[in-house]
Amino acid sequence: MTEQYDIVIAGAGHNSLITAAYLGKAGYSCLLLEARHVIGGDTMTEELTLPGFQHDTCSTTHALFMQSPIWTNQELPLAEYGLEYIKADPVSHVVFPDGTYITQWMDIDRTCQEIAKFSRRDAEAYRKMITDWRSVSPIFNKMRYTPAGWDASLSGLLADHPQGAMWMRRQALSAWDIIDAAFEDWHVKSWMMWFAEGTLQPGERPGTGTLAYSFVAGRQRNGWAIPKGGSGSLPNALRRIIESQGGNILTNQRVERLILEQGRCAGVETASGEQFRARRAVVSTIHVKHLVNMAPAEAWGEAFLYGVETYKAGRTLFVAHYATTEPPRFLTGDGTLELVAAGVAQTAERQLNVGNDFHRGIASLDQPVLLILTPSVKDDTRAPAGKHMIKVMGQQPYSLREGPQRWDEIKEEIAASNLAELRKYAPNLTGDKILASEIRSPLDLERYNSHNWHGSCHGGDMDPSQSETLRPVPGYAQHRMPIPGLYQTGATTHPGGSVTGGPGRNAALVLLKDLGRDLNEVIHAY
Repeated sequence: MTEQYDIVIAGAGHNSLITAAYLGKAGYSCLLLEARHVIGGDTMTEELTLPGFQHDTCSTTHALFMQSPIWTNQELPLAEYGLEYIKADPVSHVVFPDGTYITQWMDIDRTCQEIAKFSRRDAEAYRKMITDWRSVSPIFNKMRYTPAGWDASLSGLLADHPQGAMWMRRQALSAWDIIDAAFEDWHVKSWMMWFAEGTLQPGERPGTGTLAYSFVAGRQRNGWAIPKGGSGSLPNALRRIIESQGGNILTNQRVERLILEQGRCAGVETASGEQFRARRAVVSTIHVKHLVNMAPAEAWGEAFLYGVETYKAGRTLFVAHYATTEPPRFLTGDGTLELVAAGVAQTAERQLNVGNDFHRGIASLDQPVLLILTPSVKDDTRAPAGKHMIKVMGQQPYSLREGPQRWDEIKEEIAASNLAELRKYAPNLTGDKILASEIRSPLDLERYNSHNWHGSCHGGDMDPSQSETLRPVPGYAQHRMPIPGLYQTGATTHPGGSVTGGPGRNAALVLLKDLGRDLNEVIHAY
């Protein structure tokens, strides 16, 4: 059976859905083919443990997405189609090995009071960093939602900013360079590093300087923003928009081959042998490591294949999901705290050594740096009445010295170690409070979603060789692939991973231009 649409899109993660929604708004018929039984990719919410416990399989917070023009300008009417965000406050509670802590509040004065427990100078330095970032964040945000190399360069945009030269230096430094220079107390340095590495980029690596500002400032502005009903609320709202435009989404349809005719991508073929043809273009969100196997090598060219061959996964996550009768209750001087987001930061030195574990292929049990998320504290749709769902995350290497299959033997031990660390600060979470669990190693994350190549939920590393005009491959950063008629979106394209919607919007912008249309005209057409 062969079916034809204007646009055929391989994959139904949030970026693919965003691309389809913009194209549908422009009047093009779109078909999305999803390999799994549900849509959303890494923005999914599922009953992983017990019925009624709605766990986010990967992403949980959408703080970056809330700063996108997609949401702030409602370019896609997501609020109208049911998407709602909860700004959790207190924002976060991060503990240290000596039993102290910093609680972040949306009220910056309260946050600074927490920091001042350790250093008044550091509290003022934090306030200044947030102020400085807010003055320049619109420029970096514009870069995120502009195809790489498409418009003015970062240096060009910063040229008119009074601190432009300073920000050019800052973005080239490492996050640790900036944090170490700005703060004096080790607790505050550790706290800031915990935030800076929130997107899984090593804070000591040159080029991560803006991460010293952006992640913590985003939480300071929007809280630990969670979509009501779970991360899957975003793709579900996008589905409703696409279907209202006449688009179609088919699940359990794994794309395995690109159909090439006269050197052009004319459609795709699924695992069942069914073909779906596109009158205008094919869009892929398949990881580039897999995409190159779907057409002959000569169709890609030597340079593109080399770029894919040298593509790196970067840091990877280890995740444990729990269904419980209580949330973690963190001990404070005033009693206990129950909140959506908490962390175990350890020391800055320990965080800087996480990279050594990755390089050596060691699954570390000692002093885990953790993020603990309990959305059910603020969203009672996530678990049965009086119950909670908890996600405990740490960073662990996919490529162990014994090989990634070793994860099947040791993952329970790693999860138990992380849980023991959490209990030091939230002792109420004893074994009798845990009803069920689902443990996912980096290898399991790859098994769950093939886009999580080598366990990376962010589409691959974001080092300088895989960022902006070099992502995914030099010469092909503007979403057009070497095969005419084929476009790429998703986390392997600029601006990379996390829930930003940037790759989806940017791909739509490029494709619409190639079709002789303008995104701004499409947005304001109705």
